[in-house]
Amino acid sequence: MFYTWGLPRKLGQHFLTSESILAQIAAAAGQTHPECIVEIGPGRGALTRHLLPLCQQLHVIELDERLVQFLTRNFPDRPSLHIHHADALDADLAQWGPAVITGNLPYYITSPLVERFLKLTPEFPLAVFLMQLEVAERLLAKPHSRDYGYLTVATQLVCEVELVCKVAPSAFSPPPKVESAALRLKRRAQLTPDLADLLKFVGRCFTHKRKTLRNNLRPFYGVAVDALPEAGLRAEQLQLAQFADLRARLRSDSGGQ
Repeated sequence: MFYTWGLPRKLGQHFLTSESILAQIAAAAGQTHPECIVEIGPGRGALTRHLLPLCQQLHVIELDERLVQFLTRNFPDRPSLHIHHADALDADLAQWGPAVITGNLPYYITSPLVERFLKLTPEFPLAVFLMQLEVAERLLAKPHSRDYGYLTVATQLVCEVELVCKVAPSAFSPPPKVESAALRLKRRAQLTPDLADLLKFVGRCFTHKRKTLRNNLRPFYGVAVDALPEAGLRAEQLQLAQFADLRARLRSDSGGQ
């Protein structure tokens, strides 16, 4: 029998209890029949129960020591389940690869964890994350929209982003004050060879989101920016492919910065 107790508000814990939503998230994570799955923030093990039949090895990372003890008591004699008391932001996720990453992410660490996944090797081809709807909309955003920003471009350059389902507050205990969504991030087979440098350039383009590319890029590329047809645009108006093209032209005109 699962039970609750007082938890520190700083951990931002809202436990997903809807069996239908849990099943959808597990199915999205286990769709490729992975040998190993890494679950971040298992909480009381609701998603864990759905994931166990889908893989040979399941590693779960839980920060709250009381929940680690709870999981240990409630999942005895499961040799395929490995419970780790750790902070997912500090844990070396690569040690369990190849693997699929999944979890009901605490809202306050969603963006850092997404960025960590993007930096992993192709041995981690897939992530399925439950997150605040506001963040999900940013990852799914299209150019010319308010939600389109650096994290949008970084994620879509690395992954195909798919909405698994939207999740109402009533699906959680206790209910959060915001809506949520589960996203499936499938790593692209072909990535830009110099992806790290391109993402650095994208970050420069979005230095001040409401400013033009001319204002954001001039400190790095000087007057070469002024000659660009896109100089008067904002970064949120560019398609994905335009960032690589723009960087190539600027590097040619400014000596390879």
